[in-house]
Amino acid sequence: MENYKNASKHIAVLAFPFGTHAAPLLCLIRQLSAAVPGAMFSFLNTEQANSLTFPKDGKLDNVRPFNVWDGLPEGYSFKGNPHEPVEYFIKAVPGNFRKAMDALVAETGKPIDCLITDAFYWFGGDIADELNVPWVALWTAGPRALLVHVQTDVIRQHLGINGPEDKALDFLQDFSALRAADLPDGISSGSFDAPIPVLLHKMGLALSRATAITANSYEDLDNTVVNMLKSSFKKFLNVGPFNLVSVPPTDDRHGCLDWLNKHEPASVVYISFGSVISPPPHELAELSEALEESDLPYLWSFRGNPEQQLPRGFLERTSSKGKIVPWAPQLKVLQHPSVGVFVTHGGWNSVLESIIGGVPMIFRPFFGDQRLNTRTVEAVWGFGLGLEGGSFTKEGTIKALKFILSTEEGQRMRGKIGVQKELAFKAVQPNGSSIENFKTLVKIVTTTSQPNSSTQLIKC
Repeated sequence: MENYKNASKHIAVLAFPFGTHAAPLLCLIRQLSAAVPGAMFSFLNTEQANSLTFPKDGKLDNVRPFNVWDGLPEGYSFKGNPHEPVEYFIKAVPGNFRKAMDALVAETGKPIDCLITDAFYWFGGDIADELNVPWVALWTAGPRALLVHVQTDVIRQHLGINGPEDKALDFLQDFSALRAADLPDGISSGSFDAPIPVLLHKMGLALSRATAITANSYEDLDNTVVNMLKSSFKKFLNVGPFNLVSVPPTDDRHGCLDWLNKHEPASVVYISFGSVISPPPHELAELSEALEESDLPYLWSFRGNPEQQLPRGFLERTSSKGKIVPWAPQLKVLQHPSVGVFVTHGGWNSVLESIIGGVPMIFRPFFGDQRLNTRTVEAVWGFGLGLEGGSFTKEGTIKALKFILSTEEGQRMRGKIGVQKELAFKAVQPNGSSIENFKTLVKIVTTTSQPNSSTQLIKC
C-alpha cells in the first residue's frame, strides 16, 4: 500500500454493480486519475462486478478495486430471477459499504478525502457528512430521467397514482410532448414498493445534498432540462459523452466493419438490444419476418442462439443480406457510413452512441428509462421512432424501416441527429463545455492538485 502512503488525496468510489453502471463510473474515475496523478482512487464494488470491470490483473494506474459484500446469503444459488441479486444487494447497502470503507482505511492507512458514488446511492450524503468530505454523484442516464426522479413527488401530485396513461406532463417545462405512460415504473404507476423504485425515490430526495452531480451527457442536448437541473443542484456538470472523452478499444473479432465496407451508404439496419434483455420469441419472429420481407442488409448483435431463437430457415434465406454476431463494436458500427438506422432498446448509452454516429433510431423499449428516452427522441428531439403499439410486428417494423430509410422525413431525421453529433463532438474539444465542466470537477475532488489543461484520452 505504498502508493496510498504517498498519495496527495484518497478518493473512495462506490459503484452500483448491475447493468451498465460500473463501467461508465470507472471511465470517469480513469479520467480523474489521469488529471490528478498524485491521488489514489479506491473503487468499491462487488467481487463479481470488479472482476468484469477491471483488467485481469486488477490494476489500473492509481485506481484499485476493493470488494464489498453482495448481500447474498451463504450458500445462495441463482434461481433464474434476475431481480433477486439486485434486491439482496440493495438490502445490504449502505452497511456493506460502511464496513468495506472502514477496512479500506485500516488497510491503506489513508483517510478518505472525497466520496464519489453512483447517483443511485442516496446515502452518499450521510457518509460524506460523517467523513466531512465532498460528495460527488454520477448519473449514468439522460437528463430527463434524472429530472423525473427529482420531481417524483410533484409528478404524483399532478398525475395521482395509477391515473390515465395518456395524461401529458405539461406541468413540467418542455415535457408537454411526454405522457404518464412514458415515465419509468414506480413514479406514478407500477411497483412503488419494489427495491429499485424505492431506491430512486430516495435518490431524488437526497441528491440536492451533493457537492456536485456529474452526468454522461453534454450541455446542448437538452438545454431546458439541463438548466432545470442546474437550478436544483449546487453543481450539475455534464462531462460526456464518455465514449468521446475516452477511447474504447476496437474489438472487431467478428469482422463487422469489413462486412459494412461492402455496403452502400446509409443502407444497413443495425440491431442491438444491449447486454441485459432480448425481445420475447414472438417479437423476434416478427422482426425477422420484417427484415426478410424488406430485403434490407442487416447487422444484428444477437444475445443467445440465433439458430434456436429465430424462425426456421431465416438465417439461410437471408444469408446473402444479413450478418448475425454475438458481439459488435457498437460505437464503431454506428460511426460507419453504411449504417442507416439503429433498432434499439433505447438505453442511454445506445442513444448517445447513435448520436455520435449520426444514425436515426427505431425503439423497442423494455424497462427503466427506455420508454422516456424513446418518447424524448421521437417527440422532442425528432430523430427516431417508437414502434406502433410499442412492440415488434412485421407490418409496424417494415413501416418504420421504410420511413427512416426511404422518405424525406427520414432524411430530415438524419439531418437533426447530424446537428447533435456536431454539438457532442464540440463539447469535448479543448474549451468545450464538457471539458470545462470536467476541470470544475477536478477542482472539487481535490484542491491540492491542479487540473490538467486538457483531458487525456483513456482506453476504457
